[in-house]
Amino acid sequence: MAGDPTLSYKARRRWSLVILLVGMPAYIVVAVTLLNWLDRPPLWVELLVYVALGILWALPFKFVFRGVGQADPKAEDDRDESEEP
Repeated sequence: MAGDPTLSYKARRRWSLVILLVGMPAYIVVAVTLLNWLDRPPLWVELLVYVALGILWALPFKFVFRGVGQADPKAEDDRDESEEP
């Protein structure tokens, strides 16, 4: 298991918090700064850019957020094994 590239449930939870508390605000600052450089585009262009950037930020981190809101699957397995006689 030493070469296993997947993150554990606890590691994914921790990374998701880091991404949401540090990465997301930084990404918002970068997105707003980029739009300020565009010399005030029409409202529909600005909205389209914000929607696109709002979707694009999550794509690289999809694997980190997958299943984080659910119970720890290892904890369920351990609980089921301990209940058996």
